[in-house]
Amino acid sequence: MKGRHERAKKGWTGVAVVWLILPLFVLIVLKTDFLPQVARLGDTGFTKVADEMVMKVSSFGLDRARWQHKQTLDGTKLQDSVVGAPVPLTSSSDEMRDHVDASKDSNQPSQFLAMNGSKDSRLINSDVAAPRSNLTCNFSSGTMDTCTMEGDIRIHGRTAMVYVVASSDYRAENATTVIRPYPRKWEQATMERVRKITIRSTAPGATDIIPLRCTVTRDMPAVVFSTGGYSVNFFHTMNDIIIPLYIMAREFGGHVQLLAANYDHKWTAKYQSMLAVLSMYPVVDLDTDAAVRCFPVALVGVQSHKVLGINPALTRNGYTMPGFLDFLRSAYSLQRHEVTPVSRSTGQRPRLVLVLRRKSRALTNEAEVVAAVTELGFEVVVAGPEDVSDVGRFAAVVNSCDVMVGVHGAGLTNMVFLPHNGTVVQIIPWGGMKWPCWYDYGEPVPAMGLRYVEYEVTANETTLKDRYPRDHPVFTDPISIHRQGFNHLWSTFLNGQNVTLDIHRFKGVMQQVYLSVTAA
Repeated sequence: MKGRHERAKKGWTGVAVVWLILPLFVLIVLKTDFLPQVARLGDTGFTKVADEMVMKVSSFGLDRARWQHKQTLDGTKLQDSVVGAPVPLTSSSDEMRDHVDASKDSNQPSQFLAMNGSKDSRLINSDVAAPRSNLTCNFSSGTMDTCTMEGDIRIHGRTAMVYVVASSDYRAENATTVIRPYPRKWEQATMERVRKITIRSTAPGATDIIPLRCTVTRDMPAVVFSTGGYSVNFFHTMNDIIIPLYIMAREFGGHVQLLAANYDHKWTAKYQSMLAVLSMYPVVDLDTDAAVRCFPVALVGVQSHKVLGINPALTRNGYTMPGFLDFLRSAYSLQRHEVTPVSRSTGQRPRLVLVLRRKSRALTNEAEVVAAVTELGFEVVVAGPEDVSDVGRFAAVVNSCDVMVGVHGAGLTNMVFLPHNGTVVQIIPWGGMKWPCWYDYGEPVPAMGLRYVEYEVTANETTLKDRYPRDHPVFTDPISIHRQGFNHLWSTFLNGQNVTLDIHRFKGVMQQVYLSVTAA
């Protein structure tokens, strides 16, 4: 009997406690969306849900203030951080439509603040709890502009927008920056073909700009570059894209996301072996990407130091061209690291690859050139444009050779696949072209650990003699053609001539090369 009374007493005590805490429970439900969280207790465990609750409750005040501020502006325009640059709130805006598409494409529910005056129940915790961000840009270089940012970084490819949320060094006058991520800043016509990337900073606690919600969140850095410009040309691919990407992305050991403006599927497929060593993730097509990708670090624009070269002092990790060449050997599994002299007494022949052109600066006596070089003792590999198009296959061919020979042109860029101590022989076409040709393919050679030899064509070896009289400025004053502008130089001396080598003279130069790559 006594036991029943005690149990009854305890039962009434429990009921009293429930009635006491019920109002508090209702208040929590109304204020924090607690009820849906309770339903998840069986799946997630109390500790995880409690942690999420703490985050939501702590952020609710600021988030609510943002939403109320936005409601008061319903039907008006939120002002951008740059005076006079309004951001429309209406859903007819192209940018807002892309925001909706981003949520759809990511297979997630809408993640931007609704325009109909009702609050999204999933509060924007990342907007509130994110650390302060930093943005540093460098516009002083004559070759490229670059920006580095860290913190809460959000990239929306389709609109080419990069948001730096809660920037610690925010200034209204510099809140918006535009970069074309291609390193030929001095060539206006080229840069106009490169897509602009707009970087927009927001002030800490700002309520006038509400950044896009993340639909894809990564824990790695991002590098934004462009495959525009002259990417169809192998020289420019290496000089303007691959070497700069190596400088920017190599330090992350593959744990970096590459995002390409002016995305070219064929280009990406062609150079996939190099890109795959730089990043273990597929390159993002920034032009059509509807996702809002969020990163802790982003680098917009790439560094370019010199023609086919790297200045170690300007890199974060002291990168060098020999290191870059090792990177290429790794990308294409090239086995030969260094040229060792071939013994002439054994009858072995050093290998020479002759890179040929077809439409301009072609060798009109190609067969005679091959015969002469073969007679000297070389094993000759002839490579036309059709042979160099497969980068991986041709890289292996070049790597198996000791010497590369070719008339000035993009094909000579394949010297990056030669083994250490290999020799590059550049045939310089007529027309005062010695310095420009050396600048592109002579000056970079020593830093690559290669040797450089040049053969300068005379007036008797150019097909220009069949088009112009000998008293024409083409022969008497070639530099006067240069002074008329690059287009004149290009059409006359680069695209306007072929070469017929003086076999006896050329053979004398190649004899010295043969001796340098062989031993008694």
